[in-house]
Amino acid sequence: MNSKKVLVTGAAGFIGFHLTKLLLDKSYEVIGIDNLNDYYDPKLKEDRLKILEKMDNFIFHKVDLKDKAALDDVFKKYRPEYVVNLAAQAGVRYSLINPYAYVDSNLVGFMNILEACRHYPVKHLLYASSSSVYGGNKVAPFSTSHNVDHPVSLYAATKKSNELMAHTYSNLYKIPTTGLRFFTVYGPWGRPDMAYFSFTKNIIEGKPIKVFNHGKMERDFTYIDDIVEGVYKLIEKVPAAKEDWDETKDDISTSFAPYKIYNIGNNQPVQLMKFINVLEDKIGKEAEKIYMDMQPGDVLRTYADVSDLERDINFRPNTSIEEGLGKFVNWYREYYKV
Repeated sequence: MNSKKVLVTGAAGFIGFHLTKLLLDKSYEVIGIDNLNDYYDPKLKEDRLKILEKMDNFIFHKVDLKDKAALDDVFKKYRPEYVVNLAAQAGVRYSLINPYAYVDSNLVGFMNILEACRHYPVKHLLYASSSSVYGGNKVAPFSTSHNVDHPVSLYAATKKSNELMAHTYSNLYKIPTTGLRFFTVYGPWGRPDMAYFSFTKNIIEGKPIKVFNHGKMERDFTYIDDIVEGVYKLIEKVPAAKEDWDETKDDISTSFAPYKIYNIGNNQPVQLMKFINVLEDKIGKEAEKIYMDMQPGDVLRTYADVSDLERDINFRPNTSIEEGLGKFVNWYREYYKV
């Protein structure tokens, strides 16, 4: 019995649910926390949770990361060895409407996680960053050795801030931290605010879909199973400090502190129109399209360089969008009974 204890925040969320399920299958003990907010349909979160609660070795607490006392209580009671922080306010467009949600969840909440890891020491803290930190970068594929100081949305800025905060705690308190820059994650049990989800809903219901930048955007769409496999393989890959680290010749995704950043992406950008065409094919129906201009905060292209992921854990995402979207559409029809 592998009774290693992992605390997963955002356990009822899209990535958190899939990761928790995988860890439970691998015989980890998982303490899941989530605030079950209503950013999107809470029923989806509750249904994910019902599946997890039927599994052995899973304990759930409804906790908001902003509630420092409640979070500390969980750490104090369970003393997790590993922490995977996936609780965050997601979404680029929503950060234009409700910026304070991002400050509360992604900055104050993450600060509370770092403090808890400091006072109840853990072997390794992994946390969700995002491909959006690459902002206005033009050089592709995006590498963890590239500078990421030009975010184009508040969401991206909070994710970059998480990386900086984590580095500080790795340095001051020797907490090993790993930041995970996820690239456009999709798949069954996904988030309804994501384009592929609303596209599927609208195509099935015969409603038009909004195609931003006239479909000329590229995204490194990454299937959920690939994402959580990568996270799982990194949990016990604890970063070590490089005592003689030198920014003039060493990779900036490493440090003199026990700190590392990885991209987890499919390493194959797909044009939005191709993605829509595959989705139409899987649904068996053509979409009515409304072509629109680029939205504020959006980026033209995302493309992950995953060479360090391959080098360190011998893994790279490889699910094609045909396979991934096929699985998503099958799940969607079954879940919504359409």
